[in-house]
Amino acid sequence: MIPIKTAVCSFGMSGKTFQAPFLHVLPQFEFYSVWERSKNLAAELYPSVRTCRTYEELLGDPAVELVIVNTPNYTHYEYAKAALSAGKHVIVEKPFTVTFAEAEELIALAASKGVQLSSYQSRRFDSDFRTVRRVVESGVLGKIVEAEIHYDRFTPALSPKVHKETAGPGRGLLYDLGSHLIDQVLQLWGMPEAVFADLFIIRDNSQVDDYMEVLLYYPGLRVRLKSSYLVREPLPAYSVFGHKGTFLKTRADVQEKHLLAGEMPEGENWGVEPDSERGLLVVSGDDGSVSRERVVSERGDARDYFKGVAGAIRNGAPLPVTAEQGAQVVKVIEKAYESLREKKVIAI
Repeated sequence: MIPIKTAVCSFGMSGKTFQAPFLHVLPQFEFYSVWERSKNLAAELYPSVRTCRTYEELLGDPAVELVIVNTPNYTHYEYAKAALSAGKHVIVEKPFTVTFAEAEELIALAASKGVQLSSYQSRRFDSDFRTVRRVVESGVLGKIVEAEIHYDRFTPALSPKVHKETAGPGRGLLYDLGSHLIDQVLQLWGMPEAVFADLFIIRDNSQVDDYMEVLLYYPGLRVRLKSSYLVREPLPAYSVFGHKGTFLKTRADVQEKHLLAGEMPEGENWGVEPDSERGLLVVSGDDGSVSRERVVSERGDARDYFKGVAGAIRNGAPLPVTAEQGAQVVKVIEKAYESLREKKVIAI
């Protein structure tokens, strides 16, 4: 396969940690260019990369095949639209867009241009979620009636990234960590029938919601999503309850930790959780017995996402995450904010 020459729209934490290392190690890609207005951070780590000072310069290079839009949320629509209009394949960081209408427009534009458009929902490829998915789909819990998913942090100080702490479209915890949780739930159970949301501000001097509780309604099933920036000792990240038993799992994927430490996503042990993080499966037998088992975790590997994108671009294979799936996440977010405003359950 001829490597896909790929351009990255920024080299902050997202570009440096969650995209460039994968483009570097995978033979299907060439980390070709990056947009940095004044610095040369990418070139210091990847000397062969081309540094562009304007977005127009980046898009004007006919060698660029794929553009990764990893800029602030409220710019996703604008930058993705420009890249698609230039005939480039595009990956858009989560959340895909701020509004569902923007998402629909980008999807239509990509179709008209005959290019691939994907939403980068990387947490689908985490070890913890993959393990939960395997347990849920195995049927061992029987009919599942309730699930609670947490993505908690303890960060009382405001982020130095001004765009994340300034009130406005696309900001706040629901768009940030909530995008991951909603995408995972949609993968497990599809679109809910309705949503109820409670969002508010809990940190001193914060301007954006940093606490969320979202209740998703399915026939015979309720799924609660919770996240907060003031959880010192987190609860299990995943709690799934069925007629036959319960599964509890920590948020234990190790990929981010190793990427932040500057490690490259290589080797057979990449994404392997420690045994201490195995989930707890408690199941009742037909004879009244109760079994307790520590479940071996699946391996997390975001390389699978990028390999899937390469297959779609070069061979017409299905995308690992479609733009339509990214749009569905945004639809749920919009309905959640409508619920907050109306203080009632909102049908989806």
